[in-house]
Amino acid sequence: MHDVAAARRFYLDYLGCSVDWQYGEGDRPVYLQVSRGALVLHLSSHHGDGTPGAAMLVETRGLDDLHAELGGKGYPFLNPGIEDGPADGRTMELIDPSSNRLRFFERPVTA
Repeated sequence: MHDVAAARRFYLDYLGCSVDWQYGEGDRPVYLQVSRGALVLHLSSHHGDGTPGAAMLVETRGLDDLHAELGGKGYPFLNPGIEDGPADGRTMELIDPSSNRLRFFERPVTA
């Protein structure tokens, strides 16, 4: 993450995660863990920790509910839709302030 405050607004205020722990603050590099249910992410502003613009797949259930929840947040930087995904599933892609892509993927329900 390039901008810790912007990342916190995205992951906490918009996506609804909680901070589990954080190391560093202010002008120092910051490394923190955020979570929402079973989703656990590590975010870092340390030089060399990952490459901005990375993509990750987050397998989920209740994609329509998550989409409706996020749509009600009034977040001015993103208005995601739900699209067809691989294996007859569906995806919703979010892009964080560091251009990382979070692809929420829901497999089709089988009878």
